[in-house]
Amino acid sequence: MVANNATPLALLVALLAGCGGFPPPNDRLAATVAAARSARELGAPNSPQAALHLKLADEELASAKGLMTDGKNERASYVLLRAKADAELALALAKQNSAKAETQQVQEQIKTLQGGNP
Repeated sequence: MVANNATPLALLVALLAGCGGFPPPNDRLAATVAAARSARELGAPNSPQAALHLKLADEELASAKGLMTDGKNERASYVLLRAKADAELALALAKQNSAKAETQQVQEQIKTLQGGNP
């Protein structure tokens, strides 16, 4: 009787061990979502290059979520690495775009002030 109960239990343990080989990359997912959110907040959609990388990050995020749903956690982890890199590049490009606009604004103010003083 013990042998009969042990066989289904052994099969269940073997199945569970096979499925749990790579944990879901939840931390990497959260970091990627945060990087994409930051890029949006700093104006990435307003810069063509930043918007492109943000779009890539969003597509890769969606792909990674699908892979995680299918239990392909290791593959999802690699896709999230790319997504985070794209989101961080979008963030850097948005910051650069913002800094350029700010610099141009300050230069215009300097010209205005210099024009007022002979």
